[in-house]
Amino acid sequence: MRLDKWLNDLKICSRRESGKYIKQHRIVVNDVVMTNGKQHISPETDTITIDGEARRSYERDLYYIMHKPAGVVTATTDRMHETVIDLIADEDNRKDLFPVGRLDKDTEGLLVITNDGPLAHRLLSPKKHIEKVYYAQIDGEVTAADVKTFEEGVVINEEFTAQPAKLNVLTSGEGVSEVEITVYEGKFHQVKRMFIAVEKEVTYLKRIKMGGFDLPADLELGEYRHLTAEEMGQLEDK
Repeated sequence: MRLDKWLNDLKICSRRESGKYIKQHRIVVNDVVMTNGKQHISPETDTITIDGEARRSYERDLYYIMHKPAGVVTATTDRMHETVIDLIADEDNRKDLFPVGRLDKDTEGLLVITNDGPLAHRLLSPKKHIEKVYYAQIDGEVTAADVKTFEEGVVINEEFTAQPAKLNVLTSGEGVSEVEITVYEGKFHQVKRMFIAVEKEVTYLKRIKMGGFDLPADLELGEYRHLTAEEMGQLEDK
């Protein structure tokens, strides 16, 4: 990897600013003072210091699990609202990070953040049948007829019929019903639109599971951490 790209990816400085760092002899790799931003380094194995301070090794692929809070948008940048990427601390935040899929602004729960495009494609592709499980509170009584409708695939409009989904009714009443819903795709506002189609409204929504991986009980709202190798495998379990 080029030295100036490494500096930029770790948000130490921009590629343009890296020239100043190098001209001032502030960067040393394996006891050699760097003199050109185009020089190639091996961040995984090289010993790199900036102003005499050792920098952490570069991880090519990053995988985080976040407990997304409501009020934060699932995007890399937004001019008006705080994003899930804004919640990543400076020392962990790289410019190539992105959220896998989308949770609505008012939706909470499990969110994967990575820079691994192929993984994101596998997790989101309906053909892979990776399940996404949500806990929801519904305004109104969820009935056995609704369960059957979800199993058959909900007609949202002339252009979109949701794939068959599993609707598990936890509690049901004329006021608020509690359900768990399992879907295998992630269209815009999909869960909310499915309930609108059966004349009900989602008042609270939280993703609690993806594949074989459950949202960790000890991960508080707004917190994130690295995924372990075992958890990575669970995400793609069917």
